[in-house]
Amino acid sequence: MEKRNRIIALILIGIGLLMLVGRWFGFFTIVALLFLLMGIYTIRGGKVKRGYRLLAVGAILLLLDHLMMVLGIALLSLGFFFIKAKKVQPKEGFMQKQNFSSHFDWDQQPWVMRSMSVWHVLGEADLDLSLAMPEDHHTVMMFQGIMGDMDLNIPEYYGVEIEAFVLFGSIEFQGQRDNGMMNRLNWKSPNYDTSDQKVKFIVSYLIGDLDINIS
Repeated sequence: MEKRNRIIALILIGIGLLMLVGRWFGFFTIVALLFLLMGIYTIRGGKVKRGYRLLAVGAILLLLDHLMMVLGIALLSLGFFFIKAKKVQPKEGFMQKQNFSSHFDWDQQPWVMRSMSVWHVLGEADLDLSLAMPEDHHTVMMFQGIMGDMDLNIPEYYGVEIEAFVLFGSIEFQGQRDNGMMNRLNWKSPNYDTSDQKVKFIVSYLIGDLDINIS
């Protein structure tokens, strides 16, 4: 009953917003915002996959109704990526990639870990650093984009620094999950300064799901 009442409340809020700002925003915009709100609420309730489906529907409706605005957001994100990519990398020779969609399946077999900066509209990354072969003593891995799903497994013998931000979605760190809006994580392992192998992750998504496990 409580869940039903909350859904009704969200619908009433959406109708109220439509009446108040309908002359500035179209019907699809209000419906899209309603789907986004329901997605956030569903994620907070623990139904992550269903919540992301609702967020995806809201994002698609916004895209259909405000194509130029969405393209502008994507271009702004890409522009900030170009500026930050050069700034955060410690030296020249790092890998830089920009794609509409990308997938990193680096949790099945050994892989070479090198400094890289990646931007995508849709991205998925599964990284297991216990299988990684570091190319250098200090590695910086930057992932930025519109929508992303990332799973990180990091052995405790690495010196690790993490800077993560998800506007809509969730960040789970060591079994503790934060859902909703404007989730941020800044963490540095106690052995960072003394470790021979250091890795820094910089992750930023407008809509994302980030799971981090230190083992």
